[in-house]
Amino acid sequence: MARGIRPDRVGEEIRQELAVLLAREVHDPGVGFVTLTRVKVSPDLQLARAYYTTMGDERARRETARALDRATPFLRRHLGDRVRLRRVPELRFELDRGVEYQDRIERVLLDLEAERQARGPIDAAPEGDASAEDHPDRASTPPAGTAPDSDESDGDA
Repeated sequence: MARGIRPDRVGEEIRQELAVLLAREVHDPGVGFVTLTRVKVSPDLQLARAYYTTMGDERARRETARALDRATPFLRRHLGDRVRLRRVPELRFELDRGVEYQDRIERVLLDLEAERQARGPIDAAPEGDASAEDHPDRASTPPAGTAPDSDESDGDA
């Protein structure tokens, strides 16, 4: 089913209004430093999933989730005053783990780079510099795609 552009537009408008409400109207101390990353609205505009990130450890994240659950009816009511929709969508807040995954991947890449730097340059000989004495099997095996050397001529005899 085609999703259309309207749910995206409504989601962006809801995200902006929720950000303002969370910053200025919600006075719950459990809602700390919350950043709304995106809001996905269902095609029928009945459900809005607000993805957020927050600072702190796992305990702080759980407290923020509980505070957002407590504030949901308040937010939905005020959202109805600010957004022109026939029916205000049901709000659900979900922790956006994408930022965590991005940080983890970045740490792994930095660790790999640091490990590579610690090892120093690779002392491999450039291709073609290796002699037959270094690799005895190369001396007896002809290169791929060529015929082995023989004492016979090209068939002129």
